[in-house]
Amino acid sequence: MTASDSFAWGVELTPEHPPDRLAALAARAEHVGYDVAFASSHYFNRDPFVTLSRMAEATEEIELGPGIVNPYESHPVTLAGRTATIDEVSDGRAVFGIGAGDRSALANLGLEHDRPLRRVLESFSVARDLWAGETVSHDGTFLARDASLNMDSREIPVYVGAQGPHMLRMSAKHADGALINAAHPDDLEWAAARVAEGLEEREAQRAARSSGEHGHPFEALAFASVSVADDEDAAREAARPPVAFIAGGAAEPVLERHDIDRDAASAVSEAIEGGELGEAFERVTPEMIDAFAVAGTTESVAERFAAMAEHVDGIVVGSPLGPDLEDAIERAGEALASLE
Repeated sequence: MTASDSFAWGVELTPEHPPDRLAALAARAEHVGYDVAFASSHYFNRDPFVTLSRMAEATEEIELGPGIVNPYESHPVTLAGRTATIDEVSDGRAVFGIGAGDRSALANLGLEHDRPLRRVLESFSVARDLWAGETVSHDGTFLARDASLNMDSREIPVYVGAQGPHMLRMSAKHADGALINAAHPDDLEWAAARVAEGLEEREAQRAARSSGEHGHPFEALAFASVSVADDEDAAREAARPPVAFIAGGAAEPVLERHDIDRDAASAVSEAIEGGELGEAFERVTPEMIDAFAVAGTTESVAERFAAMAEHVDGIVVGSPLGPDLEDAIERAGEALASLE
């Protein structure tokens, strides 16, 4: 994505808005200086690959990819083909953001969230073989028989969405990067230690690997919920919806790390499960916003970014971005530029 001695800028754009608007936002991000734009993938939003195609038409240099697809809703071979198509229409600018997906969202579709680490690893391993022009048969967490892609071979970097220790280590051992689902320096410090463990294993097995390094140095990127505006209160208010979902699903060690009351987090989770989203957002506490988002003015966000940058190779500015998307992309870019 970037040279090894530079700090990567990324932005996550959510297809809750029409593809044309996201294409314009990607063009703005490219102008500001972002390195990569991800289109998030949720079954209830617009299709990320259609959106990425429009983003490719509107841009020239910024890298583009799904952030993050899961190999349950769509077959991994299909995901490989769609991502290769984005690489083709963007003249080689695609990246592949893949993760295990949200358990509750998959349950809504009647899908089992089985063996997530193995499923993700097998999915991008098969994708790499397909992109290399190979015909693939696979019998593991999914089946593929004599599968191939009817297009030129290509090399696409793989970024794994990761939060738990095992997925973080696996991403460092096998992928080109990790999209670490965290916004707080303490969480990123913990994650960086898990990434370091995976990189040690990667180095130990380097000689035995036949696939090589795929030409991309490993990058650990914070995939953080960010909300920035000229008014701090407005920025923090806009952060409530994503923070509610993060806090409601946070593991006990994470809550303990940030001294967040378990009952308060449970109340948020119960409201979400009951479909009372307004109540869930109201139950988000200031401590939850501080722990699970970067929210404030350009200056306060820049301070937080500086603390995060000690543990990662780059920051992806994720949803909600802020109360005004265009303004937020500019302000977040200013905050990222202050790190250089």
